Amino acid sequence: MRQNSTVQGTVADGFEAVREEFTAFVAGEQPDYEGQLCAYVDGRRVVDLWAGEDVDGGSLYGVFSSTKGAAHLVTALLVQDGTLELDRKITYYWPEFGVEGKGVLTLRDLLAHRAGLVGTDTGFSAAELADDRALAERLADQRPFWRPGTAFGYHALTIGALTGEVVRRATGHTIQELYEERVRVPYGLDFHLGLPASREPRFRSTQPMMPTPAQQAEAELRRTGPHSLPSIAVNQHAPHPTDLPSLPNDRAVRASGPASVGGVASARGLAGMYAAMISEVDEKAPLLKSDTLAEFGQPHSAGHDLVNRAHGVFGLGFECTAEVWHPFLGAGTVGHCGAAGSQAFADPRAGLAYGYTRRRFAHPGGAAPENDRLAAAVHRAALGGS
Repeated sequence: MRQNSTVQGTVADGFEAVREEFTAFVAGEQPDYEGQLCAYVDGRRVVDLWAGEDVDGGSLYGVFSSTKGAAHLVTALLVQDGTLELDRKITYYWPEFGVEGKGVLTLRDLLAHRAGLVGTDTGFSAAELADDRALAERLADQRPFWRPGTAFGYHALTIGALTGEVVRRATGHTIQELYEERVRVPYGLDFHLGLPASREPRFRSTQPMMPTPAQQAEAELRRTGPHSLPSIAVNQHAPHPTDLPSLPNDRAVRASGPASVGGVASARGLAGMYAAMISEVDEKAPLLKSDTLAEFGQPHSAGHDLVNRAHGVFGLGFECTAEVWHPFLGAGTVGHCGAAGSQAFADPRAGLAYGYTRRRFAHPGGAAPENDRLAAAVHRAALGGS
């Protein structure tokens, strides 16, 4: 059995403790660990590290729900432009959406995970999950799973398709097209909503979790029935239930980049996108103005999440990362984590943008546990070690 690969890459002066923290973490991981860590402060890359066999800083991973950050950055830009209005009803943009009591929903409600459209009664096919427009068409006819606007629950597989259809109706372009034009290409980001065939050789297939006996026992205790909200939200009630770890390993998903879960990125790409959102990068002004950033980062849904069956806090399309994952971060931090363990966020008060990827699932979903120690080390260094 080989030993863990040596941590490679660079850190800026003052961020040496981040390398030490990453090295200590990697030393205690399984021998086949692969991951990347990247951070920017005030638009300057200060951490660029990776570990694993045949991996470098340009390797690409499926980042699952971290994709939602890219999709909702596009949405924020369109709100900032005046193309979309948060308090307009969805039916203004998408008239067919208004059936089954959904006519009351505003774009703000939708972005705050308050629509009740976490799936459909019969589930989705694999082809539909790779096609945002197909998902949107199915969801337009679906009766919500709770009274729209009265509660919230994580729309794991559907929020990007729903938001994306509003964007397409308002602009004539998909979220993926607008992201490519306005964000990815101008900044040269290795964060793709639709991975070109030419970059396929850099993709590292996602690997499933290897649970310990204790983790397996806990998973059995937390298992939900196939027709529960948590199961519907991850398509476990479909005739062919979705195997989440294998989702980005499907070329159809990587090629189309569905806006909820289909992104492929390096840690550089994740952190670089959030840096561009809040900071001047390459002599370009921040993508979001302070008022837009504050609006999207302000908690809009807080309390009991009907899908995750736990406390949750969402802004508009983004997780409120300081409230959900890392309490040491500043108020107004926006981001999104992803299954397998990816994490990405921007803390505007610290000027900090963070990205993390890993190949093997760390646990069933959400940010991998190591992000607590890694993000804390980066944050301390960004604040001068205080």
